[in-house]
Amino acid sequence: MYRVLIVDDEPEIRQGLQLKVSFEGLGFYVAGEASNGREALEKLANEPIDVVITDMNMPIMDGMTFMDACHELIPSLRLIVITGYEDFQYAKAAIRNQARDYLLKPVTRDELTKSLEGVRNELDRDRSNEDQAALIQWRLSQYYKEMKEHFIVHLVKEELVQAPLVLERSRLFELEEWNMGQVRFLTVGLKDQAGPAGKNNRAEDAFRLPFEMVVRECASMQHALMQVFRDLSYPGLMHAVLREDAELIRTFTEALEDHVRSLMRFDLRIGVGQAVTGFKQWKEGYMSSLLAWSLPYDGSKDEARSSAAQGEQADHAIKVIERYLVRGELAAFQAAVRQELVAAHGSQPRFVKAIFQLYLMLEPIAKASHTALEGGEQLWLRPEMTLSLDSVEKAERFLMGIADRIERNRQMESNETDPFLFIKAAQQFIDENYMYDLNLSMIAEKFNYNASYFSEIFKAKTGKTFIFYLNETRMAEAIHLLQNTTLTLWDIAELTGFSNASYFSSKFKRMYGVTPSEFRLRPSEKNDSEHPKN
Repeated sequence: MYRVLIVDDEPEIRQGLQLKVSFEGLGFYVAGEASNGREALEKLANEPIDVVITDMNMPIMDGMTFMDACHELIPSLRLIVITGYEDFQYAKAAIRNQARDYLLKPVTRDELTKSLEGVRNELDRDRSNEDQAALIQWRLSQYYKEMKEHFIVHLVKEELVQAPLVLERSRLFELEEWNMGQVRFLTVGLKDQAGPAGKNNRAEDAFRLPFEMVVRECASMQHALMQVFRDLSYPGLMHAVLREDAELIRTFTEALEDHVRSLMRFDLRIGVGQAVTGFKQWKEGYMSSLLAWSLPYDGSKDEARSSAAQGEQADHAIKVIERYLVRGELAAFQAAVRQELVAAHGSQPRFVKAIFQLYLMLEPIAKASHTALEGGEQLWLRPEMTLSLDSVEKAERFLMGIADRIERNRQMESNETDPFLFIKAAQQFIDENYMYDLNLSMIAEKFNYNASYFSEIFKAKTGKTFIFYLNETRMAEAIHLLQNTTLTLWDIAELTGFSNASYFSSKFKRMYGVTPSEFRLRPSEKNDSEHPKN
């Protein structure tokens, strides 16, 4: 609602104007009254006001002086002049200060209604333009870029991918068209090379930030045709998804190689994945680029791509193997791993891909169980290592070594004084994924527990129900967005995981005692409203 200040030295006139029309019905809220121009200026200096309805003939500060001061203080302020005098000087002052209307007393209901409707339409247009400008600015902001990359990483890992949510979120991030055409993924990283002292040095932490900046700078030249992202699972690597266009891929990779060589004095290792269509295939496209990157470049890029495309693993087989490990059934896990390796051993590219897929499945489980992977176990650091695992026995031994340590760590944690460490892991998962459609059954299944048991333990350990903790986490981010952006309630609801703006507003008021819109209009009380009501 737009805020109105009524200025007139006669109280009955001020009251009569408020009774003459339904301000709220027209989209306005009478925020205050003033009996003269000086008093009105004090209010304007301390309160947000959109419209002033003012008399011209007032004591202390007359209407003409007041309007001049208003125009200087708030050029965008809408002025409606109401006077009992058809005086040329008053009309001239109103025109000079761009007053929206000049109405003679006694003002009729229709005249005031028409005037207010005109002002509201102007303000609506201005607000729409401001919101559009704010949205454009937000889309250029670091926050928007991080959220967009977060969404892309979830897509390529098939984490919480639900069709309606994916399509809604893709529209917000202007990615909906990417669900239709063919794309390819690229994975790029720095090659080992001799340092100044002639020793072999890896591109470790010191080179990661400049390397990332160079990749993003090169990608910015083709921003409409490619999306760059970083996967925290692979520090030191950068990834891109590009429209399927051989010339685009060639020009981008050549420009990137030239920039990295000239600015950083490193050569690049580049993996180009197979062409895929639609978000459902992005995981396969991403994995094929990781695989192509993991192969040594003793052949052409086309050979790497064709190798990556051979022998697609069935997702359900990997998920079955993962389930064995999560349940601690190591014998069944080992048998299933060996079966996959034996089936793939007839072709070196297919065998390497099977090792890589199984390793990618192990990584997040290792992280969840606080099992640190040693440098020699990290294939993204030692891509050539996949070729040294040239037999089923070697590959099985490598993968089982990681699985054994995961299980030992899990057993050690379960024997500690707190047998419910999984609740902390669940909290961390919620904190990182609150913007998606989470539910109790999904989280309980992820941590391999019965939903009812998980619910009881979660409340006992956190003091909050699952749904309260989830909403509290979402609301904390909503408060951040309300305070620091001009995004609409629809956008904020979508970004924080609520199904729609109405539900979000209802939950917000229940938790904080005010609506999200009221929260934004009360900056002086903002800090007092940041904690939910008991």
